Formats: sequence, C-alpha cells, structure tokens
Amino acid sequence: MTTHFVNLLEELRRRSARMASLVEDMFQEACESVIDTNDALADRVIRRDNEVDSEEVAIESEVIRLMALYQPVGSDLRLLCAILKINNDLERIADCAVNVAERARHLEKDALSCHRDTITDMGKFVGSMLRNAVQSFAIEDIGLARKAFSEDERIDALYEQTIKKIVAEGATSSEGMAARLDVLSVAKNLERIADHATNIAEDVIFLSTGEIVRHTDNVSHLAGG
Repeated sequence: MTTHFVNLLEELRRRSARMASLVEDMFQEACESVIDTNDALADRVIRRDNEVDSEEVAIESEVIRLMALYQPVGSDLRLLCAILKINNDLERIADCAVNVAERARHLEKDALSCHRDTITDMGKFVGSMLRNAVQSFAIEDIGLARKAFSEDERIDALYEQTIKKIVAEGATSSEGMAARLDVLSVAKNLERIADHATNIAEDVIFLSTGEIVRHTDNVSHLAGG
C-alpha cells in the first residue's frame, strides 16, 4: 500500500482512539452522576452524546471510503474491520452512559442507598474492563484484551445480585418500586457496557491474530490466560 494510505489508516486509528477516550470520560461521569446524585454532571453526559454520534458516523464513512478506494487486504483490512466494529460498540457504550445519566437525574437517594455499594463496585469493575479493552486496541495488546475478559463474570454476578435484592424488596413492600427500577436500569446499563467492552476485546484478538473468538469457547479460554 502507498505511504498516503498508511498515513490515512494511522490517522483513522488515532481518531478512533480519541473517540474511545471521549466515551470513557462519559462513562466515568455517568457513574459519578449516579453515586453523587449530580444533575449537572448527568446533563453534561447527555449533551456529549451528539458529539459521539457525529464522530461515529464520520469514522464509519472514512472506513468505507478507504475500503472502496484502496481495496486493502491482510492486516490492513483487519484493522479497518476492527475499527468499524469497535466504532459501533463505542457508540453503544455512550448510549448506555446516557441512559445511566438520565436515570441519575431523578434517582431517589433512599432507593440508591440500599444498593450504593453494589452499583459502586459495578462501576469500578466495568470501568476497569472498559479501560483495558480500549487500551488493548490502542496498543494492540492481547494481554490487556484477556484482562478485560476476566472482569465479565464478576460484573454479571453483581447484576444478578442487584436483581435478586430488588425482587426481594418488592416482595416486602411495593412502595418505591419505581425508584428501585431506576436503580435496576442503572445496573442493567452497566452490565451492557461490560458486554460491549467484551466485544472490543474480542475485536482486538481478531485484529492481532485473525481469529474470530466471538460466540466460541475461546473467549473463556483467553480470559483464563
């Protein structure tokens, strides 16, 4: 491939990394808006969603343009495919962060207090997972991709714990159930972000090795190192 194409590809990769950094910031701010019941921070997350949406469209358009003009093969084609797929997952993560922020704007403190520790732990583990997945893409590090996988089961367990606790609370008293469902929505969106981070880590494996590990037992094998 020409030097010009290589430069365009690298710029696209950097652009994708900048979008990933923006999405990470939105995620962290969304979590803070819940734990601190900070409406101003929640509003900031919601406003930034348009920026992510615009960038997602721009990156997708550039991927398609480079594929059409240069018809890349091998590792260059894998990189473009990975960017396209990761781009989509990043946009979905931003959407989930917005969902969390929207819930934070009218989340009742009493309802949150019973689940604060679990939600805080979920935010911490999901944040670590997302950070490892994004970093693994930035430096193409399979080790970090594997590390991202390792948090998924713990996050799923915390989400199931939240469901069971809310169901038990509802059986005791139906009052405040709407508020509890807000908490459940936060937990669900955190769990979804973890799923999208897993997708990113899987795409890093594909980018580095050409192996498709999605929907196979290889993912659990990779998580174990």
